[in-house]
Amino acid sequence: MKRPLDLNQFLADLEYLVNIDSQFSDPEGVAEVAAFFEKGFADIGWKGEKKELDPAAGPCLKITNGEDPYDALLLGHMDTVFPKGTVAERPFTRDENRAYGPGVNDMKGGLLFALYAARAITQSKAPGSFCIAFNSEEEIGSRRARPWIEELARQSRAALILEPARPNGDLTNERKGLGQIRVEFNGKAAHAGVEPEKGVSAVNEMACWILALHGLTDFEAGTTLNAGVVAGGTAPNVVPAKATMAVDVRIKQPGEKDRIAAKVEELKANPLTPGISVDADFFITRPPMNPSPGTMKLCALVEEAGREAGVEFAWQATGGGSDGNFTAALGVPTVDGMGPVGGGSHAVTEYMEIEQAAGRFALLMNVLGKIPAAKF
Repeated sequence: MKRPLDLNQFLADLEYLVNIDSQFSDPEGVAEVAAFFEKGFADIGWKGEKKELDPAAGPCLKITNGEDPYDALLLGHMDTVFPKGTVAERPFTRDENRAYGPGVNDMKGGLLFALYAARAITQSKAPGSFCIAFNSEEEIGSRRARPWIEELARQSRAALILEPARPNGDLTNERKGLGQIRVEFNGKAAHAGVEPEKGVSAVNEMACWILALHGLTDFEAGTTLNAGVVAGGTAPNVVPAKATMAVDVRIKQPGEKDRIAAKVEELKANPLTPGISVDADFFITRPPMNPSPGTMKLCALVEEAGREAGVEFAWQATGGGSDGNFTAALGVPTVDGMGPVGGGSHAVTEYMEIEQAAGRFALLMNVLGKIPAAKF
């Protein structure tokens, strides 16, 4: 199923898509991106279906060329982190080696790979039943999209996540699980100089929690906690009555969730500041993505496809999450980073490597050609 990438047309389509603001909070922009793909897939006879999550979110798209069980689920997202108006400030640009612009790497290039792959499959009449799913809220955790993604994953033999490859070209088969601890502390205000003994410091209790939670970090186990957002108090001479914090949680081992949850409950039940009240919520937004035996077989298939395409890469584990966390947690063989090579995601420096796009597309096509006959 070898079909070279039409790089000039690919870059023209990429420019069109990058020049659409499509932040997760911009349903109109996401819908405009979706409309481009709806038409593109309909033109080649693939079946399209919208999934409306919420009026505040743009539509998700499910595109298929056959019935389930699907040989592979190709998964991507149409939303970016950049607010409306970003395109006006810095639209798509390119030089000899790289393309630049909001979402060029994360991940409008990967979305286009899916459309171009579907065209190649159709034109070559290659075997295989494939499902392509484009999410509209990946950048905010896919909370509403998760059940939909999991439903499609259960109908698929393997999952290929079209997120970009790492800047050095490596692919990903392991990601940490993501979560948060959100805490609100309620004490009692008092004059810090005249009658501090009548106050109950919310900030004091928050400080105790920060030290205790950071103490749960275990680098060897792959567990990290970070109190990244804290707030409290009104003035230096007032005992603070309120404080809040949000703690980022990353885990590699699923059992670490229980250890952290137990510590949160212990801290709630045993405050160190007399008179304080605490409201705490701990939740995991993405489960860990750990390579299963089936994933390792898929990795071997991808490596073989890479050798045939002349594309070199290694495997990287990362602390960041993707929708591949959901598919892998269900036991579906999952490989991430099957999009173009690039870097600088979520920053003004975001870029995609133009010279490597054709090779990466050839890698994807080789994988899609092998998957229908593969056993995982």
